[in-house]
Amino acid sequence: MPKGSSRLKIQLEELYSFYNKREFVHPDPLEFLYRYPDVKDREIAGLVASGLAYGRVSMILKSTETVLGFLGAEPSEYLKCTEAAEVDYHLADFKHRFTSGKEMTSFLGAVSSIQKQYGSIENFLGYLLKKHAYTDAIDKFSAEITSRMGCTASHLIPRSSKGSACKRLHLFMRWMIREDNVDPGGWKLISPSELIVPVDVHMHRIGIKLGFTQRKAADGKTASEITAGFKVVSSGDPVKYDFALTRYGIQRLTECELFRELLK
Repeated sequence: MPKGSSRLKIQLEELYSFYNKREFVHPDPLEFLYRYPDVKDREIAGLVASGLAYGRVSMILKSTETVLGFLGAEPSEYLKCTEAAEVDYHLADFKHRFTSGKEMTSFLGAVSSIQKQYGSIENFLGYLLKKHAYTDAIDKFSAEITSRMGCTASHLIPRSSKGSACKRLHLFMRWMIREDNVDPGGWKLISPSELIVPVDVHMHRIGIKLGFTQRKAADGKTASEITAGFKVVSSGDPVKYDFALTRYGIQRLTECELFRELLK
């Protein structure tokens, strides 16, 4: 149970009010989603950007630009009308740490095939949510993508059933479901109340400091505990403060004061 929930709510709202602005987005792969007014294109951009969001931020942005660049202004339509061999040609020299061009080609093909079958990624997740709880549904979503890629696992799309905190997948869900000055949203079938906080080392430390968790590993259980803590403060939107809290490191005096007050 978080300490001083009322006071914490005031502090988090202050952070949100100050930092939840697009001027603070760069450098963040989220910025790529702003290019796409069509939600089906945004789905693909979001999956590419979140899938590649590991390693140095400069390389993340460069790699995401490389993939989205050749897909053009309408990646959904491009993939629907383009053979895998052509996609593979464009990605022949692509390499992002553990991710090769061939793996990215398979990933894009899998995502496109889901869009073709269900009309959108959102519709497919909505179908899964009719049968499963949220965490199980997104795990089955990841499993379906890897299955269509012809493999059992891919670094581009983590599995919560493997114990992972699935930070990048939860980031993607936040981007597509929440809608405010920063998160572009677009999906309507899933409530923000279902979202799970994307947990990395930084958010893990914040969760411990706020009394949301005492777990030592930044895994799936820790993500659930931290989400439960934020739900006490914001039950309908537990991921509301994620963007503002991850701005730590920009090194602004105001930021330091706000975080000092929050975490003391």
